[in-house]
Amino acid sequence: MNMLPKHVVLAITDAGGIIARLVVGGMFIYTGLSKGLDPVAFLKLLRQYEIVHTPLLLNMIAGVLPWFEVFCGSLLVAGVAVRGTAVTVLAMLIPFTIVVLRHALRLQAAANIPFCAVKFDCGCGTGEVYICAKLIENAILVFLTIWLAAGAGRKLALRYQLLR
Repeated sequence: MNMLPKHVVLAITDAGGIIARLVVGGMFIYTGLSKGLDPVAFLKLLRQYEIVHTPLLLNMIAGVLPWFEVFCGSLLVAGVAVRGTAVTVLAMLIPFTIVVLRHALRLQAAANIPFCAVKFDCGCGTGEVYICAKLIENAILVFLTIWLAAGAGRKLALRYQLLR
């Protein structure tokens, strides 16, 4: 078996970590801005999930969450506190994915259509999406985020960790 030299593997891994940071961070910046710049539309989409019933809490989520996403995305792109930010992003991605999946299952049961034919605006900032494509996208983002939390993405980082 012909193995790649160690320095080539490290270079590929470093480049992959940078790309992962840019992809996840860029996605969070884009989706956060699209929601944050139209909080009323985002609030209406949040209501469809029926998770929070208190108007004050619902308004706070609609007003703060998108900007927190932009903040986390910016940290990843800049390479500041990559591991901690990745864990924080993961703590958002997993519940978001579960909530979207539950809502899609309800829509699928109500419409009696194949699961992958379910299409709706999930409130993710990207408009209407087919649920299977959204779940695959989120799975890729979760994988990349776990990889970043595990230690990838150090190259070209302004500050990889906050504590020495």
